[in-house]
Amino acid sequence: MIGAVYVVTDPGAPIPVLDQARAAARGGAWAVQLRDKTASDAEIARLAETLLAELAPGGLRVFVNDRVEVARATGADLHLGQGDGDPRAARERIAPGALLGLSVETVAQCAAIPEGVSYIGAGPVRATATKPDAAAPIGTDGLARIVAASPVPAIAIGGLTAGDAPALRRAGAAGMAVVSAVTRAPDPEAATRALVTAWRQR
Repeated sequence: MIGAVYVVTDPGAPIPVLDQARAAARGGAWAVQLRDKTASDAEIARLAETLLAELAPGGLRVFVNDRVEVARATGADLHLGQGDGDPRAARERIAPGALLGLSVETVAQCAAIPEGVSYIGAGPVRATATKPDAAAPIGTDGLARIVAASPVPAIAIGGLTAGDAPALRRAGAAGMAVVSAVTRAPDPEAATRALVTAWRQR
């Protein structure tokens, strides 16, 4: 269910969000997440519908961030932050086959992960400019503690690059999520492919 590389789109990046997602898919990402705190639900829904039509048949998972009703209306997967509402209620609203992700920043939060959550986004591993309101960095040691406490697979996030893959795997992460490493790369497709290759190296 969980793959190596999960790309979160960036509306402020040099290339359009749809092109970011398409490049990530060509590069081997298993999932993309549409994250834009300023866009309307209608705008996010249009993006999700386009990506689901184009890329889901090839196996890509398309997530929306925080927008429960958009996920419900489009059939997209959903990711929630700690302050984005009740995961139990969200699980009941979205499609039965949709994946539900939840951001986790501390070991204590692992105890409150409800049934129905598919994976956690664990981090930030490092400080990152793409999410100014992020919690304090947890490092790979903190990641390992969260992985050990989580009842579901953990995807590491927060300022990550291909060079981090070995340490993240040693910490027990099921995969890695990135924003800038792909969306602001000169060649997002090649950047995604490099991340996938780095993750798979033993």
